[in-house]
Amino acid sequence: MRLTVRGRLTLVYGGLFVAAGMVLLAVIYILIDRRAPMVFEGNIAGESVKLEAGGAAPPDAVTRQTVEGFQAGTLYTVLTQGAIALAVVSAATIALGWLIAGRMLHPLHTITETARRIAESPAADRGLHERIALDGPNDELKQLADTFDLMLARLDRSLDGQRRFIANASHELRTPLTLNRTLLEVALEPETASPEVRQLGTTLLAINERHGRLIDGLLLLARSEREVTERSYVDLADIVDHVAVADTVKVVAEPGEAAVLGDPVLLERLVQNLVENGVRHNVPENGWVRVSTRTRPDGWVELRVVNSGPVVPRYEVPGLFQPFHRYHRERLAGPGAGLGLSIVRSVVEAHHGRVHADARDEGGLIVTVLLPRAP
Repeated sequence: MRLTVRGRLTLVYGGLFVAAGMVLLAVIYILIDRRAPMVFEGNIAGESVKLEAGGAAPPDAVTRQTVEGFQAGTLYTVLTQGAIALAVVSAATIALGWLIAGRMLHPLHTITETARRIAESPAADRGLHERIALDGPNDELKQLADTFDLMLARLDRSLDGQRRFIANASHELRTPLTLNRTLLEVALEPETASPEVRQLGTTLLAINERHGRLIDGLLLLARSEREVTERSYVDLADIVDHVAVADTVKVVAEPGEAAVLGDPVLLERLVQNLVENGVRHNVPENGWVRVSTRTRPDGWVELRVVNSGPVVPRYEVPGLFQPFHRYHRERLAGPGAGLGLSIVRSVVEAHHGRVHADARDEGGLIVTVLLPRAP
């Protein structure tokens, strides 16, 4: 098990204190060991002079044994009592170091928690608006928090500008497309139009319609990436009953109670995009799509869309949720705009949910959407 930064700091400083205490105890032991004989021998010499002056011989052997015994007892006492004192003080120092390390690392925990909330936030708008705003002295941690706040501010402005550009550009492109469609319909109305003109007009109308779907998809994608502020009670089973239909393949609906809180328009587009994706990317004959909803025991509402279709390698599945990405198709080819699953992912994330896709061995996909159940 890896130690945390707090644990490593406590271990380092506690170890340094214990090592310094042991060195100090050893120095004291050596100094006493060297100093004691000199003192005791001086005392013996003084006593000898006094005894000789009085005419008696000093008991050198007895006195030396007494001195050596006293010296050994003193050193033993210094060693044992010093070790006990060092252990007690070291334990108190390590505990104090643990508290001080936690106090010093508290700003770092604040930065980490804020970064985690932003990273795990399903709505980028709400997450990037949050700031650390760390108070305290202008030290390294304060500078790190201020730099992080500056980075968030720039990312927030950049993403807001990008979404505004997409929304404004999409709105501006709607007008010429509407005008082009009207002019083409007027040009194709007279009976005198030649077959070549009619074929050209029909082709241009199809291209115009596809561009309109692309613009609508961009608008919906920009909207779905924002935080859902107004939520309503929506049963996904009702949406499945309404949108799970198709003319080219067999669609089997298995709606079960699946109540959520969210934007009804976005949730309807979520189900519709999954059904349309399953219908569009299917086999030419005997194709099918199965749509089911249910409430799981763990508190999640499940929407599952399974379809037959071509075999998709599993490593290609995550890329299908990227804008304009389609398996084995050019970006601008085909009837779709390449935004269906991207919009699905954005809508799911805006509703604090999860989406997962997996390739079937027989061909086609299994797309599972999990949303929080309405209370």
